[in-house]
Formats: sequence, C-alpha cells, structure tokens
Amino acid sequence: MREYKLVVLGSGGVGKSALTVQFVQGIFVEKYDPTIEDSYRKQVEVDGQQCMLEILDTAGTEQFTAMRDLYMKNGQGFALVYSITAQSTFNDLQDLREQILRVKDTEDVPMILVGNKCDLEVERVVAKESGIGLARQWNSCAFLETSAKSKINVNEVTTHTHIHTHIVYTNMIIIAVVIIMILCETI
Repeated sequence: MREYKLVVLGSGGVGKSALTVQFVQGIFVEKYDPTIEDSYRKQVEVDGQQCMLEILDTAGTEQFTAMRDLYMKNGQGFALVYSITAQSTFNDLQDLREQILRVKDTEDVPMILVGNKCDLEVERVVAKESGIGLARQWNSCAFLETSAKSKINVNEVTTHTHIHTHIVYTNMIIIAVVIIMILCETI
C-alpha cells in the first residue's frame, strides 16, 4: 500500500486542526487549542487503490519555524490553509509557499490552497476570487473553500480541470492533494 505524507500549514486559528480532525474522525472540534504538532493516519481509496495518508497538523505560530523546515523537507504534499475571515492569514501564505519551494528545491510540489471557515460568509474579508487568483498565480494550484464546522467540502472534493483522474472515493481536500501527488509521480 502506498503511503503519502501530507503537511497542513497556515497561520494560527485558521482551522487546520478542525479540518484534519473532521476528515480523520468525523467530528468538529469547537474549542481552539493551539497545536504544536499532531500526526494522524487514515486509509483512503483513490482510483480503486488503497493509500495510507499520514497527515501532519502543524503549529500556526512562528516560534516553531525550525520544526516547519523539517515538515517541509519530509512532506510530499501540502495543504496551505487560511481563514476567509482574516486577511493576514491569507497574506502569510505566500511566504509559506516560498519556504516550501526553497526547502524542497523544486517548483513541482503538490499543493492545494484552502480558504477555510466559508460558513462565516458575513465575516468574510478575503474574497473567493482572491483565493482563485492566488492559486492561478501559483501555477494552477488547486483551490477549495471549506468549513470544518458545517462540513462544506470536507466529505467531497470539487474537481479541478487540471486534475485528470476519476475519484472513486472522495474525502476532503486531502484527497485532492493525494491525487495531485499521484499525478506528479506518473508524469
């Protein structure tokens, strides 16, 4: 069985842990408890193939930058998460992406840009078009808006035109990243 290492990155409070726990355990974590590092494993099926995902839920604070370099070095795919209710969390992602590319020493890194908390539409400060535009700027990076609380795009993946595969079993944004990783292996 193939194993894939997915790293979930973003500023503190954007919902990285909530998305990960919703995906792995099917529950919404209401209380915010800043993460240092949590690792989860889940078996999923993609294109009829069983895969084991190791999902690393990382700290959203700058005090753990040395650990972040190690995550980036070992990660095979990355979910870059921001909150649609906080512009600064969106702005932080450019530096994170550049750090990933520098550590990996390649431009060919499977990533998905995730605008979380889309259930809080009345509090939105980051337009969906901004996320779409940034994803395009990042060489057609996949983009998705989610809500761990309302389970929006947590159990289904919106397919993107550059993902040329049929998904037999879909689950959250993580499956999209796995598909991108598999495609990168076959190219």
